[in-house]
Formats: sequence, C-alpha cells, structure tokens
Amino acid sequence: MKYALHFVLITLLIVPVLTFGQTRTIGFYNVENLFDTLDHPTNNDEEFLPSGSYEWNSARYWEKIAHINQVMDSLSSPMLLGMCEIENAEVVKDVIRFGKYAQYDLIHYESTDQRGIDNALIYDPRVLTKKSSGIIRFEMPAPDSPTRDIIWAKFAVKNSKDSILAMVNHWPSRRGGEEESEPKRMIAAEAAKSFIDSVLTANKKMKIVFMGDLNDYPTNAGPMLIAESLQPMITQESGEFCGSHSYRGEWNVLDHILVSKSMLKGKTKSKKNSGKIYSNTFLLDEYKGDIVPFRTYGGKTYLGGYSDHLPVTISVRVK
Repeated sequence: MKYALHFVLITLLIVPVLTFGQTRTIGFYNVENLFDTLDHPTNNDEEFLPSGSYEWNSARYWEKIAHINQVMDSLSSPMLLGMCEIENAEVVKDVIRFGKYAQYDLIHYESTDQRGIDNALIYDPRVLTKKSSGIIRFEMPAPDSPTRDIIWAKFAVKNSKDSILAMVNHWPSRRGGEEESEPKRMIAAEAAKSFIDSVLTANKKMKIVFMGDLNDYPTNAGPMLIAESLQPMITQESGEFCGSHSYRGEWNVLDHILVSKSMLKGKTKSKKNSGKIYSNTFLLDEYKGDIVPFRTYGGKTYLGGYSDHLPVTISVRVK
C-alpha cells in the first residue's frame, strides 16, 4: 500500500498538461476478473478469496492493478475507458488511485449479476463533463437471470457544444455453445438497439460510442443488429492478429466499438479507420505454439498476466 501511494505521488507530477485541439483515445478493456480479496455474501466470489481455489491475495491484486495502469498508459491515457469484469466500484477506484489517473472520475452501477461482476466507465473530467448516466437492465431466461447491466453516460465536451453518449456492454457468454447461447445475447442486443434508436430519434446528431465485450463476432446476429444503427470501428484488420481474443488458437473480434454517424464528423470526431486492437508484447504469451493474450490465470494456475482479452480504442479529435 505504501508503494502504491508513493507511486501516485510521483506520477501525479508527470501528468501532461491538457490542451485542446489534440487527439485522444476512447477505449474498452475486459480486464478479466478484477475481484477484490474480500468476501461479499451477496456475490458468488468465493473462488477469488485468499482461501479460494484461485488463491487470490493482496499481492496478486495489486499486481493486476499495476498491469491495468500499464495498459492505460499504452492506450495513450484514454479520455474515456469502459471496463468489464470488475467486481465493484472500489476496485476501479484502486485502478485510478494507483497510477497517474487520480484526476479521473468513475461511473459505476452495481448489477444483479450472479457472480457480482459489473461494467464501469472512467473518464477525464478535464475534457468531459458528465450530464447524466444510468443502466439498461434486461431479463434472461431462468436460470441465467439476472445478468450484467449495460451502463451509459452522457457527457458534454468542454470548450465545445458537442455531447458524447457512451455505452458499456458485457453480453452473456458462449457457455453451452455459440448457437445455443445466441438467444441470450440477442436479448442484450435488442435492449441496446432499442435504447440507441430512441436516442437517435430524439437527436439524430447525438455522438454515440457503443463499446463492450459482446461475446460475439462482427458477423454474428447481435453485433450486426447494432451495426444497423451504428458504424463498426473494430474489425479483424484493426489488429496484428485479426482479433481481440483467441479461442483454441483462432483469433477473432469479441471486443467492439461502434459509433453513430455524427461521431465521424464535426468538431469532436473520430476517423472511420481509427479503430485499433492493441497487441503490445507485454500483453501476449505463447501457449502450445500459438500466440495468445497473456492472461491472469490459465485454469486455476496463476500466470501473472494481464487479461484473456486485448484492449481496443478509437482516436478522437478534441477541438
């Protein structure tokens, strides 16, 4: 803890001075099971306790916090970063406190997910002012309900008349098989699509940034439904390995960012080809001869890595 506080004091001194008329990033990162080490009776978090099967302890926790900060640095200090697989607000606050992001603010809502994992959004208040925020909650068929909420927040861009509405998603997993589990993800997709269309009906110029681990590829039905209203920014061509996740040696895009047409024009705008999947050397590992994301655990074995997903961003010009 003393080290973490000392690190914060040092890095606060080297935070670059913010100037407008620059290019910033908006990103998304599935951080892979960022649990604290405390027992929360309402969550199924027993595995991620010091006495649990993952032997999750303070040393491992703080190493993961440091890793997330290293990733954020590599993303060029994003002005907006969505995260999924976080247990609660406190673990994200530790991410902010640990590094050079102490000035960032957090948006988090406690979901009713059975494992107790949520989505979160952190942002740079020197660039963005939060105007409103909330959740989109939807029901899954039993026994898969409740599940993770979609969180959203609307921001005013400082020194501008522009607004950005960000949405952070973590759709149901592929457990049980892709085809068998797809109807669950379609429930999430339809809830998100309804929200997006209602926003654009009210204001067709709204700059929407939709992001998340959709547990679906760009060609699957759920992402294609969202793409009826928004422009996909992350494709296989966005990264060195043609994806943000590897399953049995095959890479593909599970982590998405899509934007409204108005996000591609105006004073605050992103370029159509600016989507990027990060594959820094420290984010990668080798398994059975294949290059894969360097994850925190392989089964129950602690590997000391970062995540089983790679982070994704878009670039945004702020004037």
